[in-house]
Amino acid sequence: MAPPVTERGLKSVVWQKIKATVFDDCKKEGEWKILLLDEFTTKLLASCCKMTDLLAEGITVVENIYKNREPVRQMKALYFISPTSKSVDCFLRDFGGKSENKYKAAYIYFTDFCPDSLFNKIKASCSKSVRRCKEINISFIPLESQVYTLDVPDAFYYCYSPDPSNGNGKDTIMEAMAEQIVTVCATLDENPGVRYKSKPLDNASKLAQLVEKKLENYYKIDEKSLIKGKTHSQLIIIDRGFDPVSTVVHELTFQAMAYDLLPIENDTYKYKTDGKEKEAILEEDDDLWVKIRHRHIAVVLEEIPKLMKEISSTKKATEGKTSLSALTQLMKKMPHFRKQITKQVVHLNLAEDCMNKFKPNIEKLCKTEQDLALGTDAEGQKVKDAMRVLLPVLLSKNHDNYDKIRAILLYIFSINGTTEENLDRLIQNVKIENESDMIRNWSYLGVPIVPPSQQGKPSRKDRSAEETFQLSRWTPFIKDILEDAIDNRLDSKEWPYCSQCPAVWNGSGAVSARQKPRTNYLEDRKNGSKLIVFVIGGITYSEMRCAYEVSQAHKSCEVIIGSTHILTPRKLLDDIKMLNKPKDKVSFTKDE
Repeated sequence: MAPPVTERGLKSVVWQKIKATVFDDCKKEGEWKILLLDEFTTKLLASCCKMTDLLAEGITVVENIYKNREPVRQMKALYFISPTSKSVDCFLRDFGGKSENKYKAAYIYFTDFCPDSLFNKIKASCSKSVRRCKEINISFIPLESQVYTLDVPDAFYYCYSPDPSNGNGKDTIMEAMAEQIVTVCATLDENPGVRYKSKPLDNASKLAQLVEKKLENYYKIDEKSLIKGKTHSQLIIIDRGFDPVSTVVHELTFQAMAYDLLPIENDTYKYKTDGKEKEAILEEDDDLWVKIRHRHIAVVLEEIPKLMKEISSTKKATEGKTSLSALTQLMKKMPHFRKQITKQVVHLNLAEDCMNKFKPNIEKLCKTEQDLALGTDAEGQKVKDAMRVLLPVLLSKNHDNYDKIRAILLYIFSINGTTEENLDRLIQNVKIENESDMIRNWSYLGVPIVPPSQQGKPSRKDRSAEETFQLSRWTPFIKDILEDAIDNRLDSKEWPYCSQCPAVWNGSGAVSARQKPRTNYLEDRKNGSKLIVFVIGGITYSEMRCAYEVSQAHKSCEVIIGSTHILTPRKLLDDIKMLNKPKDKVSFTKDE
């Protein structure tokens, strides 16, 4: 299983809660149990613990609940499952059938609220065999120390498809997402003030109202919780169309660049070294990865060889330029340093693979993309003719259709929508008739495509004084939003609250009679508060990076960012293309 339980923020919080509410709850000295998981709980545990952690909790075997298994009647079984009919039916096959039970007894822990219909099914079939049946309220995946996902990529289709027959599916998915978001807040011990981006679509508003209602109910029913009123945190809900640029622009920070340009699946990177095929998992377990993942590729390429030289110089094993072959020799000579160097080799390979993709084609693209995204060139001069900037990309034979579509989209976003005639001409010239829905369907996300929008584009913070690389001048919109939320500068008309805003965030400095008056309300607001963000329809790796950067800059407010799933530009364009297709033609692939 994946990363260890270190001080990794959200992952650690989730594991401690699972440990306390599941494993400690049914632990008996010297007694071993079998653990049964479904698809969701397998991902959940893989994200926050290792097999050694489970062994320490008295788990001897981990099984997939969906598969046929041999009975082990002398052992008790712990079922950690989602409250779905599929998972409950699998449990009932083990205990509720006519044949003998598969295990000695069952301890059932549901990730979330279990509907009465399913609970009654268990009660009617096998109540004698069930020693525990509890709900633990963790229905999300802690992907990184400050990032969570609900693991519902199909939400993108249901929330943004124009097909009216998907109405019921959308309502169901909205309800489920609201339940899941409440479990994020509950796991963090927060009852935040809920606010949302009011335009152009109403998904964020609907979801925010649902979350607010469910938060109220949750803290009403939860007797153990000491939280009854609102805590000093905010939850902000946003529709994906709020920043289309960040989803398609080529990003040159290490993690975002690698996931965009290389075929990394399930966080697994495959590479060749010494003529052998190898694979490595990119995870927070690896301190070097955590240190460099948000850095610009130019910095990474300088940094890794420096780190390697430090290692090699400690043993004076190599001299001069550190090459991959020299490092391989070094590893053979010094087993003690092997693990340390393996990580360096992985990241050097990863950086070199990124550069091999970048140098021939992407580098030229990046200048065009940045000029279109910002509307100014590297010297700060306004782009007068966006079409002239775009044309060289469209005429080039070096760029594939996805890259050309990304450039066309940045052109359309930069001029805030275009005419039907102009769009048709672009599509025909680039010969992308079959992919044209990757462009047109953005309108379902509330992004102006055709005709041009009469409304002005939202104003951006001036970051021209910030030091940056010429090909990385664009800053994701989410960074402005996070900074403004923490500094209490979000416009309350554009970002309304669903409930009464917690006093510490409303700028009034008013505190309720139950709270001790503080000398400085600003300090009080920021002291240990959390800003939880949820984007409907996916977040990018560059937006994840912004959450860490803003937390770093505002040390007393931690940003936790999450979404339905994680996006890469190619995956998003494929999903957008399917929005106007019937449901049975769409396949939903979950993050593994």
